[in-house]
Amino acid sequence: MSEGEALDEAALGRWLAANVAGFAAPFTITKFPAGQSNPTYRIISAGGEMVLRRKPFGKLLPSAHAVDREYKLLSGLHPLGFPVPEPLAVCTDESVIGAQFYVMEAVLGLSWADGALPEFDPASRRAMYEQLVDTLADLHLIDPEAAALGDFGKPGNYFERQVMRWTRQYRDSETDYLPEMERLIAFLPETLPQQSRSSIVHGDYRIDNVLFDGDGTLTAVLDWELATLGDPLADFSYLAMQWLMPADGGAGLAGLDLKPIGIPTLGEIAKRYSERSGVPVAGQLDWYFAYNLFRLAGIVQGIKKRVLDGTASNAKAAEMAKRVPMLAKAAWGFAVKAGA
Repeated sequence: MSEGEALDEAALGRWLAANVAGFAAPFTITKFPAGQSNPTYRIISAGGEMVLRRKPFGKLLPSAHAVDREYKLLSGLHPLGFPVPEPLAVCTDESVIGAQFYVMEAVLGLSWADGALPEFDPASRRAMYEQLVDTLADLHLIDPEAAALGDFGKPGNYFERQVMRWTRQYRDSETDYLPEMERLIAFLPETLPQQSRSSIVHGDYRIDNVLFDGDGTLTAVLDWELATLGDPLADFSYLAMQWLMPADGGAGLAGLDLKPIGIPTLGEIAKRYSERSGVPVAGQLDWYFAYNLFRLAGIVQGIKKRVLDGTASNAKAAEMAKRVPMLAKAAWGFAVKAGA
């Protein structure tokens, strides 16, 4: 950890001893290198291993990085058997380590950043992607009331709220004039799709936000910072963009010959998702792709602003920040296909 990312271990140890069953000193704490949003740490104590997520350092946008919401969601989903880490305790007292945080169990498994999954054989790759799609469909079938999450999102059109939110987030972190973003800000609110169902949506569902064990079995879905109640097609279309983004060592798959390496095509995952979830997908994705790329541009713009402010938590943040114009152009391209 850099000096600026270190936590007050003495204060944290006292809080863990008082609030987390099974915790026992001594303990060590290290920061996970990945993650652009909420800094995440591994705690290894005499009583076992756990994971801590805290709000980022420095000045934050008002509605961002709500770790208490993440904790509430995990508390709702874990008892239903959905694959999330067990939440252990939440701290809203910022005086302990300087920010709100929560602690959850450490789930065995690895996150695979490269969507091509080069470490696996074709049969394993197909099975892993099918699990990825099935798990998303299963999330969208959960009754929010059954998970005690009926108040986790606002009523009304999800995309109307989200377009307003990401427009506001983009404006709050704007550093350059991008004409495509201005066109999207005008186009998206005027062309909102009708919402057919209100589901729990993850908000950032892709292959590098889940864990797989060594056999390729999905063990946990992580990074629920953007979760809310809303339109399930927001999640599916965001996942589907993986098939449109270039295969450059990240989650993108575009340019790969998928059949020989065992990865399902976009058409195959759309069909599988629709059959399992009951949500129709075919022929509806261009507007959703425009929205998701617009939202992603807003997220990355926020990272760029944190880079400029000196509060970004990932070493690759500056490199990511350069992608905002590319994302904006790609979003506008799909908006044109959707009728702009």
